Amino acid sequence: MKVNIKDFAPSWFASVMGTGALALVSFAYSQRLPELKTLAIALTYLNTGLFFILLIPWLLRWVKYTENALEDLKHPVVSHFYGTISVAMLVLSADYLLILKKTAIAKAFWIPGAALTVFFALLIPYLMFVEKEIDLKAVTPAWFIPPVGLIVIPLGGAGLIPSFSGTAKEIAYAVNYFAWGAGFFLYLGLFAIVFFRFIRHEPLPCGMAPAVWINLGPIGAGTSTLYALVKSSEFITVKESFFAFGLILWGFGVWWLVMAVIMTLHYIKKLTLPYSLAWWAFIFPLGAYVSATHNVGTVCSIGIIDNFGFVLYWLLLAMWLVTGVKTIKHMVLE
Repeated sequence: MKVNIKDFAPSWFASVMGTGALALVSFAYSQRLPELKTLAIALTYLNTGLFFILLIPWLLRWVKYTENALEDLKHPVVSHFYGTISVAMLVLSADYLLILKKTAIAKAFWIPGAALTVFFALLIPYLMFVEKEIDLKAVTPAWFIPPVGLIVIPLGGAGLIPSFSGTAKEIAYAVNYFAWGAGFFLYLGLFAIVFFRFIRHEPLPCGMAPAVWINLGPIGAGTSTLYALVKSSEFITVKESFFAFGLILWGFGVWWLVMAVIMTLHYIKKLTLPYSLAWWAFIFPLGAYVSATHNVGTVCSIGIIDNFGFVLYWLLLAMWLVTGVKTIKHMVLE
């Protein structure tokens, strides 16, 4: 096995995002199955190691092959995956805060992760705006990654608010609400464009087929982080309307979940679904939606929704195992 630094894909950090999401929902459902808490802890440590291992070739590529890294940054599809490194840091922050209860480490991941997420959320759209023309075929659900990153900032950030004081606490409030608002409305705008692309052009290339699941990311993360923000906000005294909105947003996710399954079956039966790093697009979005399903079910006291989330959890775990094995096999054979 040899790592090709020159062609190292920025999308590798999607594996950290997916593993971190699995850790969070494993911990959430450990209320039903206590053994899942041990799995959540193990996944958090595994994920930490994975992040730092991937960070080495990511940094080396910028140092040794700067031109290649810059070319990818200007690519209408690949550029959006640069945001996965900062989202990975935010997910790790949530893992350390919610699972391991280590606030200091959670902050150490969250502060640079949030700053880098905002940076990419401004830079990547700017680079797309100044391009002379972008073919509509180049628009894919990967374009959701920068706004998803913003939406994920409160995942750990909301829980960290009480650990700040004075002006720092006010800044933490502002950053979290800015991030959710900017990310959610950016997602709505991009969703219309991506939806139009699905209707107007042929299906995504087979290697990008799992990207249809990415839409579950902003829906799921948006619901969970909204709940987390509202719960952490002392100035919001009437919270029920926000919880109801999260339930409505979750409902839209049911539609997209079914559509993603149908589209995936279409590729399997009529086209092809070859392994690629894009398979990690199955994991984090589904993990975010499973987490949202659990949160909606418990907050709104709708047991059947939480039961549905527990069923989806096992699908998530199976898909993570299959994708992980295929990734390792692909690396070894290369």
